[in-house]
Amino acid sequence: MKNKLLLSFIVLLTTVFSYAQSTKIKGKIVEENTNNPIEYVTIRVLKNNVFATSKNNGEFLINAEIGDKIEITHISYKKVIVPLQNNMVIKLALAQIELNEILVAANPLQDIAQSTVINDAEKRISQPRSVGHLFKDIKGFGITKKGAYASEPVFRSFKYEQLNVQYDGGMKVLNACPNRMDPITTHVIPEEIEKIEIVKGPFTVRFGQNFGGIINLVSKNPTKEQIGFHASVEGGYETNGNNLVSGASALYVAKKFDIHLNGSYRDFGDYEDGNGTEVPSSFKTTDYSLKIGFNPTEQQRLQLSWRQSFGRDIDHAGLAMDSPYDDSYLAGIDYKMKEISEKINSFSVKAFYSYVDHLMTNENRPNFKMVDAQSPVESWTYGGKAELVITPSNTTRIYTGIDANLIDRKGDRTRIVKMMNGMILPTPKTFTDKIWQDASLNDVGIFAEGKFKLSDFTTITTGIRADFISTSLNDAAADFEELYGGTIGDVTETNISANASVKHQKNGFQTQLAIGRGVRTASMVERYINHFTVGVDPYEYVGNPNLKPEVNTQLELSFLKSFKTIELGASVFHSFLTDYISAFVNTSIPRKFMSTTPPVYAKQFINIDKASQTGFEFSFNVKASERLSFTSDISFTSAQNKDFDEPLAHIPPFMANLGAKYEGTLYWLALSSRLVAKQSRVSETFMEEETPGFGTLDVRAGIEPFKGFSIGFAVLNIFDKTYYEHLNFSYNNSNTLAGNIYEPGRNFTTYFKYQF
Repeated sequence: MKNKLLLSFIVLLTTVFSYAQSTKIKGKIVEENTNNPIEYVTIRVLKNNVFATSKNNGEFLINAEIGDKIEITHISYKKVIVPLQNNMVIKLALAQIELNEILVAANPLQDIAQSTVINDAEKRISQPRSVGHLFKDIKGFGITKKGAYASEPVFRSFKYEQLNVQYDGGMKVLNACPNRMDPITTHVIPEEIEKIEIVKGPFTVRFGQNFGGIINLVSKNPTKEQIGFHASVEGGYETNGNNLVSGASALYVAKKFDIHLNGSYRDFGDYEDGNGTEVPSSFKTTDYSLKIGFNPTEQQRLQLSWRQSFGRDIDHAGLAMDSPYDDSYLAGIDYKMKEISEKINSFSVKAFYSYVDHLMTNENRPNFKMVDAQSPVESWTYGGKAELVITPSNTTRIYTGIDANLIDRKGDRTRIVKMMNGMILPTPKTFTDKIWQDASLNDVGIFAEGKFKLSDFTTITTGIRADFISTSLNDAAADFEELYGGTIGDVTETNISANASVKHQKNGFQTQLAIGRGVRTASMVERYINHFTVGVDPYEYVGNPNLKPEVNTQLELSFLKSFKTIELGASVFHSFLTDYISAFVNTSIPRKFMSTTPPVYAKQFINIDKASQTGFEFSFNVKASERLSFTSDISFTSAQNKDFDEPLAHIPPFMANLGAKYEGTLYWLALSSRLVAKQSRVSETFMEEETPGFGTLDVRAGIEPFKGFSIGFAVLNIFDKTYYEHLNFSYNNSNTLAGNIYEPGRNFTTYFKYQF
């Protein structure tokens, strides 16, 4: 036995640290039509992940063997894979201009600090209810879920507006519901998303106000398809809830223009947890989107986009009300011109407009006999961005520009009270409660960020940003005005953010040290909500128009090393949080509605002088053979409210994701396990409760019986585990599930797609 263990250990060491005999091989990268040299091209040896980068004369030198397959990538050119030869000249064809992406891995002068790109089509087999569910298996992430329809990502200790979630590089669809039952992740369907881009922390200033990170939901890009007509149909079914998903897309690409039409329909029912308890979770959505692109020249692209989403009959397990409808639309226009001159790399401009119409009602709830409550709410978001990219030299790239997000929200709650103190009223009384108080919040930012290449392997990034904030109330409630001195004036702020990082990458090894200062202005809920239960407890919450912006000063060190068959990655981080926005029980503010029902006081939003977060993430991946691979990652975050001497609320517990995948020529098989520890670090101030740990196991398989047609099968939660996530909660004033939303029990699912 000891000999076997020793032999296994020697084999593992040999796998990790041995390299094939190799030599220095030269080559050159040029443009296909002009034969001009191309710099900053990334050359990667596929078998062992050895990297090289072309110089300004297009030449490169890489440690490899003759005949090794290499991958050639550059942001402006089409990717190619070729066998390596000495002194070879590789010609690249221009790719059409990308408009939706914010992250680039191929060019050290364009790569964003602490960035991660996620693209996992396997999740299509499990019919995710919304885009929010795609974050569950990404290291460092949890999801906060108030129902099967509404879920949002939580990254480390950051959530809601602390994360800048956007769509296609800057567009937004913001929630109209103060309880966030309609976040941006409900207005974009999972099948429409090609990948999720993540910037970890306040390490770039180019994409809007950035406090804890940026999440960019990138839709499928028609410019990546071949010339001609393409179409697809797809559909799926889940046994647990009798859930149906169907969709279709059509794409036509010509040399100068392209048209992409996409549509989807989802019908989800109430599912059962591992104990067979039914969880209210039904909803129906119909979505469609249209993109029209025009390329006047090889250096220009104009794109128009339009999408609508219609939600119907939405049951919320986490709230005492449901949504008969949740509708939205989003319109956008993008233009980009590149290679303008020797010193001006590109100019791009984006503009968008979105609208959300959302209704909450208690019509089908038990308390409807006592009171009929209707809350029609609306949200409008206007925005845009203009950016100029300057290249003063071959080793410097400067991004400068201006962006804006202008938000308006309106909506009142109408209560028709039928019964008071147990007595039926002969004539029902009608009350109107102001929800948003006709509020607006505008953010206009200017930024400059420079990337400086010190050598072929080392790059420095620095940036600075100023956000000019203005916010106001146009229809303030009398009691809210009285609480703050009788009048509430407009508020203006100027918030300064900055970042700096150094990155070194060579031969499959990358390390990076980054520091950033992110500033976030208080949200509309934190400023202006007036006696509504928007927390995880039965307290009414009261906004504070005098809140200062919260500041995150974050330091992060990360590394990634690729061996022949093994990849290791890790990052450690610490955040110094000042003026952190939280809430506390204010005994001078009595409860406004149902005033005799405990708790009799309200919570008020305040600034906390000092808080912090610390944590780490680690990944270990093995490519055992050309077809078999293993993946693993773990993440942990600890966050502390130093003013209250307790943990911050809503922090994901220690998590681990383990996976194994076998890919054949026409089929694949994958196992995935998710292990979540008990969360005992909870906030007493927020009445947060400990949650037990759990583990789940899923199996997925797919086959492509003939070209263009694929079908997948999955068994989720194989062992029918009964569990709930720490970040999933039902409001304590809801009559459903006693404060916890349990996840689905065992679930059999299938999904097919046909492309032609």
